Amino acid sequence: MALVIGGIVSLQFGSSVAVLLFPRAGALGVVTLRLVVASLVLLIACRPKVRGYSRGDWGTVLAFGVALAGMNSLFYQAIDRIPLGAAVTLEFLGPLILSVATSRRLLSLVWAALAFGGVALLGREGFDGLNLAGAGFALAAGGLWAAYILLSARTGQRFPQADGLALAMTVAALLSLPLGVFSAGGALLDPVTLGLGAAVALMSSVLPYTLELLALRKLPASGFAVMMSLEPAAAATAGFLVLSQALGWPEIVAIGLVVVASVGAVRSSAR
Repeated sequence: MALVIGGIVSLQFGSSVAVLLFPRAGALGVVTLRLVVASLVLLIACRPKVRGYSRGDWGTVLAFGVALAGMNSLFYQAIDRIPLGAAVTLEFLGPLILSVATSRRLLSLVWAALAFGGVALLGREGFDGLNLAGAGFALAAGGLWAAYILLSARTGQRFPQADGLALAMTVAALLSLPLGVFSAGGALLDPVTLGLGAAVALMSSVLPYTLELLALRKLPASGFAVMMSLEPAAAATAGFLVLSQALGWPEIVAIGLVVVASVGAVRSSAR
């Protein structure tokens, strides 16, 4: 539980820093910086072995890498067009549906409904005049978020430590690199942009994905997916502290709802 919460907090504060980078490198450029730096850090830290794995193992890594590249690229395209709260709310529908589909407990429906109510309340103000393309990107990112949860768990079972994550992140970086270079060009080599991009990579990719991969070795996919309801709450807090986005009473109530739903889901999974 602590690993998941730590990953969520790191990811959302990293996303706030990424928003500050958009004027410098664009959404695709920021995604490229994030994935490339993250892959280099993980390769150096893990030094993963490439021998002794089956075709199924490599297929899992490739699928995980595709999910990572697609999820991040689509989400950054979404927050480039619609408010962050609305984007996170729509994206969360993927893990929420996964939590209901994979759980065998009737009580999970109650926690999922409570989490959905809190997420919807948190993004209430962001749905006015919603850009359809941005909403579509967010929903597509949510589908890949659900795939990421399943593939991360499978990768953690097939590869030791964070080796599988390092290899998958490399695949994601290679996939995003041509798009980032085409979109941002020489802006990616600016020292300030590189520095902020490295910070985003550490906070939004290296730390949270490693913590989540380790957490999924002990938590069932259903409980983990409902805990992801903390993402919008963490995003609202990070937006307030980093981007000076005010929190009103509806947002505070929503945070309380998703916290209760997450704690209830974890306790139910433990039983």
